[in-house]
Amino acid sequence: MLDTIERETGPSPRHSVIWLHGLGADGNDFVPILPELVRPAWPPLRFVFPNAPVRPVTINNGVPMRAWYDIREADLANRADEAGVAASVEQVEALIAREGERGVPASRIFLAGFSQGGAIALAAGLRRREPLAGLIALSTYIPAAHKAAEVLAEGASAQPVFMGHGSQDPVVPFHAGEQSQALLRELGFNVDWHAYPMPHSVCMEEIRDLGDWLSRRLAGA
Repeated sequence: MLDTIERETGPSPRHSVIWLHGLGADGNDFVPILPELVRPAWPPLRFVFPNAPVRPVTINNGVPMRAWYDIREADLANRADEAGVAASVEQVEALIAREGERGVPASRIFLAGFSQGGAIALAAGLRRREPLAGLIALSTYIPAAHKAAEVLAEGASAQPVFMGHGSQDPVVPFHAGEQSQALLRELGFNVDWHAYPMPHSVCMEEIRDLGDWLSRRLAGA
């Protein structure tokens, strides 16, 4: 089981958000946005911020760092090592199962991620036979997109998706996010797609839009 940082917005949370950080960061990375994201009308939530394993990253001269998978080259088609993606998806599934043991079923779990973490969120979402409450993918892309249709599980497309991407992103090109959201729509997903004038980062407008999206899914919950 991955080491995690957790924050609860109220007693006995019945909903969870599992949030995966980007390359070289750790579980603390997105904790600071919670005061800006969480709204008073929402039910109590448990936010789970796991730490990715430390591994050598080829594109960074083999330097070990927290990473959900090795990045072998800049080309998106071959960027992610598939074995690393599969291993991280399995670790995320273990976190989802643990939330179930704590009384939060899949239907009340959101899986979120930024950059590498978002790629794992989408990879896991494609394979989910029991739909989650939603997928949140920020500044990211679908790894091994050419295989997305063959790994798509029955019922997976019932999961709503929020995607946001910076139009000036030099790390994961904007067109990669656009192509990924278009592919998800082709596969039957309902994608709420947002573009922002920013680099490889998040912005207040994006947090606000994500809050609106979550509010619609938590209404009456």
